[in-house]
Amino acid sequence: MRILLVSSSETETVYLHKAFRESAHSVQAADNLRYALYLASHEEFDAIVISAVGVTLITSLFDALPELARLPRAPAVIVALASGSSQDRARVLRAGADACFVQPYSFLEMQERMLALHRASVARSAQPSATMIQLKLDPLTRDLVEDGKRVLMTKREYLLIECLLRQVNAPVARDQLIRYAWPDKEDVDPSSVNLVVSRLRRKLEMNEFRARVETISRYGYQLASR
Repeated sequence: MRILLVSSSETETVYLHKAFRESAHSVQAADNLRYALYLASHEEFDAIVISAVGVTLITSLFDALPELARLPRAPAVIVALASGSSQDRARVLRAGADACFVQPYSFLEMQERMLALHRASVARSAQPSATMIQLKLDPLTRDLVEDGKRVLMTKREYLLIECLLRQVNAPVARDQLIRYAWPDKEDVDPSSVNLVVSRLRRKLEMNEFRARVETISRYGYQLASR
C-alpha cells in the first residue's frame, strides 16, 4: 500500500515510517496537514495516517478531515490521537476519519484496520473481466497470487509490482515506479529498476504465471494481465 504519514512529532514519524516500511509499504511523510492535503490532491495514496495529534494539529485536523474525505478515490484516513476520550474519537470519526486510535495504541491493530479498509475499497471498485488474469498481493506472506499459484516477493519487488497493479494493462512511468518502490531514496540508478524487473520476470516465468511485465520504450513498464 502507498501511505501518506502526517505527524508533528519527529519521534512518532520515525517510528511509524520504519514500521510501515518494514511491513512492505511505500511511505511518504508530511509534517503538517496543509502540505498533506496538497500531496493527496496531486498523488494517489491508499491510506493517510495522521498521528500524534495534539494541540498543534487538533484545530487543523477538523478542517482537513472533510477535505480528505472528498478526495477522488478517497484514501482510508486513520487518526491516532495523543490523548482523548470516547467522545473525542467519535467526533473524529464524524468529521470524516475511517478509524481513530488513542495512544498508546497497537501498531499491529492499526495496520490490520488499514488493510481491512483497503480490501473493502478494492472490492467495491473491482470490475472483473472474463479475459483478465486475476492477480493480487497477499500482504501477510508478501506473495503475488495468480489463480491459486503463489510466488514470494522481496520488499522491493513487492512495492514495484504493487505500483504496476494499480494500473494493470496500462503504462507506468519509470519515475513513478521509483517514487513508489524506493520512497526512502532520493537518487535511484535506473539500473536498479531494471534489475528488480528482471528478477520479477524470472520469477513469473519460473512459476508459470501468465501475467508479464512489459517494457514501454523510453517510458517505463506495464503489467499485462490478459
